[in-house]
Amino acid sequence: MFSNHLANAWNIGEGVQPVTALNPDLHVDDAYKIQLYTIQQQVQSGQTITGKKIGLTSKSMQTMLGVGEPDFGHLLDGMELKNGDSLSFKKLLQPKVEAEIAFILKEDLVGPNITSFDVLLATDYIVPALEIVDSRIKDWEITLVDTVADNASSGFYVLGENRKKITEVDLKQIGMALYHNDVLQNTGVGAAALGNPAKCVAWLANKLADYDVALKAGEVVLSGALSATIEVKPGDRCRAKFAELGEVAVSFTE
Repeated sequence: MFSNHLANAWNIGEGVQPVTALNPDLHVDDAYKIQLYTIQQQVQSGQTITGKKIGLTSKSMQTMLGVGEPDFGHLLDGMELKNGDSLSFKKLLQPKVEAEIAFILKEDLVGPNITSFDVLLATDYIVPALEIVDSRIKDWEITLVDTVADNASSGFYVLGENRKKITEVDLKQIGMALYHNDVLQNTGVGAAALGNPAKCVAWLANKLADYDVALKAGEVVLSGALSATIEVKPGDRCRAKFAELGEVAVSFTE
């Protein structure tokens, strides 16, 4: 029921009511079950899980939604864009862009009891990334339950080509500048994501264990926004410049 309700946003071309408006008694655990069911349906229809994303890693976002921990969503092969690609607004509803550090795993991470050090050992390399978050819920009027049920407001993601080994960088100190049409919008640093992006990935591995899901070798993990999101419209271009990691960009068309 709830999966069909959210998917209907594409049929009508605009956001729909929050799932919490349909059932105010929904718990966050119910929302994850809705998400997992939706992803299972998409996999059965031929899509492939390419990784996971972590949201709500900043204290400001957690405070806004009244929660004390992040959330997660799934990444699918149909969500991945190449660096510099153009994305049509016909595939979007109400997008926003944020810059993140992406981890590419070389080993499985199976919670519980995963630590940040385990994450470092299991990581093949990191790359710069942009996430195009999008909500099926009208005007982004979301609670935690709503965004979790909506696959953590996932849309698309872009990975940069410049790969760095964990041993080559200080994750907490990686600086980032996010530009909108070549105008600097905001800046951030790795420590903005729970103090250390690796800590975010460890949280994810342990949270996934609650649902009998593990992070797999080869998967992409978007570790959380390093600054505020920016809204976009057709004709816009966004790029993020990361210290030591290089640049990643995406453009938007009608």
